[in-house]
Amino acid sequence: MFCVSDPAERFISTQAWFASLPESLQHAVRTGVQVTEGAKGEVILPLGSPAQGWHAVLSGLVMLRTAARKARASAFIGIPAGEWFGEGTAMKAEALRYEVVALRPTQLLCLPLPLFNTLQAQSLAFNQYLAQHLNLRLGQAMAIIEAGRIRTPEHRVALTLSRLFWRSTRRLKLTQEELGQLAGLSRQTVNRTLRALEAQGIVTLDFGGVAIVDDAALNAHLAATTTA
Repeated sequence: MFCVSDPAERFISTQAWFASLPESLQHAVRTGVQVTEGAKGEVILPLGSPAQGWHAVLSGLVMLRTAARKARASAFIGIPAGEWFGEGTAMKAEALRYEVVALRPTQLLCLPLPLFNTLQAQSLAFNQYLAQHLNLRLGQAMAIIEAGRIRTPEHRVALTLSRLFWRSTRRLKLTQEELGQLAGLSRQTVNRTLRALEAQGIVTLDFGGVAIVDDAALNAHLAATTTA
């Protein structure tokens, strides 16, 4: 069930493109956004569902994944709190080509399609933000394709921890189970790989989280495992 919430209004009001909107459009966006919730493991947006608008993660963590093939599902990308996703689907007004799964209790925000289209038509700042976001997603997609070809656990774990996917923080509130789901690896493999990264001084581990302490070393590790 959808409803307007104060957290959603606060999130929208802090977006880089929001302040430049005329007051009437600001009001329409603040009151028009919708929020839905999903429990851990729940498919919040099913594969093939019609485009509703542009989505953001208000709280929690979701995974975008393809349909199962040969009894396995392939993860596209993890989306943490504060990040938008689904801009391509919104721009083309097409059915979802992936499903959105909550990896922990999650709240999703939706900027409905009519408002998304209005912002595209009227706001330069919104379009500039959208272009930057599309460029980010393109870089992530290319990295995921390359990682799929390489298929080394070390590279896939390092990539999932990199700034390409976690821009706002280097202290990731990410369990080893969640990291395994995003990287397409078992928890045991993730644990072994993280311990190796910890021994190299690249990360530190504690309960329910991973801290990146040396970005340069992480990037060097990515480069090394790419050519391995």
